[in-house]
Amino acid sequence: MTAMREAWAQAVVEAADDDDRILMLDGDLANSTKADMFARAHPDRFVQLGIAEQNMIGVAVGLADGGFIPWLSSFGVFFTHRALDPIRMLAAQTHANVKIAAAYTGLLTGLTGKTHHDVADLAIMRAMPGMTVLAPANDVECAQAVKWASEYDGPVYLRVARDDVPGDFPTADDFTPGPVRRIREGGDLIVVSTGAQSARVLAAADALARKGIECAVVHVPTIKPLDEQSLVDSIASGPALVVVEDHNKYGGLGGLVAEVLNRHAVQRHFAHIAVDDVWSESAPNDDLLTKHGLSTDSLVKRLTASV
Repeated sequence: MTAMREAWAQAVVEAADDDDRILMLDGDLANSTKADMFARAHPDRFVQLGIAEQNMIGVAVGLADGGFIPWLSSFGVFFTHRALDPIRMLAAQTHANVKIAAAYTGLLTGLTGKTHHDVADLAIMRAMPGMTVLAPANDVECAQAVKWASEYDGPVYLRVARDDVPGDFPTADDFTPGPVRRIREGGDLIVVSTGAQSARVLAAADALARKGIECAVVHVPTIKPLDEQSLVDSIASGPALVVVEDHNKYGGLGGLVAEVLNRHAVQRHFAHIAVDDVWSESAPNDDLLTKHGLSTDSLVKRLTASV
């Protein structure tokens, strides 16, 4: 089992082995994001830009215009808030070929403190025209997403978790943007999730199965673009529906599911388990997940109440 940030860095190194256009731009956090793996492998293509994410976007767009493929490394919150205007004006509006690796996303930034937590990134980035938004579940899917993004021509926002993802999460043979993945069948409940939270949902579903409750689990690895019909086909009918996300309850996966159901004229109520529109706190990751009802044990209790 590999931490997602390490899987991301190794995947970019391997992509750069085969394509000398790939660069790494770092915001003075290489030892945290593991971008230092790229610095060791390809020191001539590693660019240290310091704590200046706004400037990093401008540099990246210039490099992309010159034919390079820059991967950008920093904490997610510094991209989605500090550098949001340059991302909007310079990268998204010009369809620049830049790849934003947003590390330490969601609640899983624990001891860095609430200033470094961002549970609104999906709402912000998916609403930006032209931006591709990927949220892999584990190390394998993250590496697959890196390969795809490195070959795709256009801006990409990749949500990367800091730590490893517990459990045996099933992955596809390759990464295909758009379709959702139904990774578990069950006739008592349908649970939809995205990113690393999908692994905790799957672990909760396995625990519930031991209690006689069978949950279907639908993983959404691509927030945008989304194959809406694949989502509708997975959730439009059947047992009770629950959406679970490591994100603010406003504007994230829950909002996306509601929008899709509405656009397809599907009348379907669902329960929503998410961060309840509050600022986070400085604490160990497990404590934060438990407090917000997103740990595996917490989900077992909350999902049981939804059956």
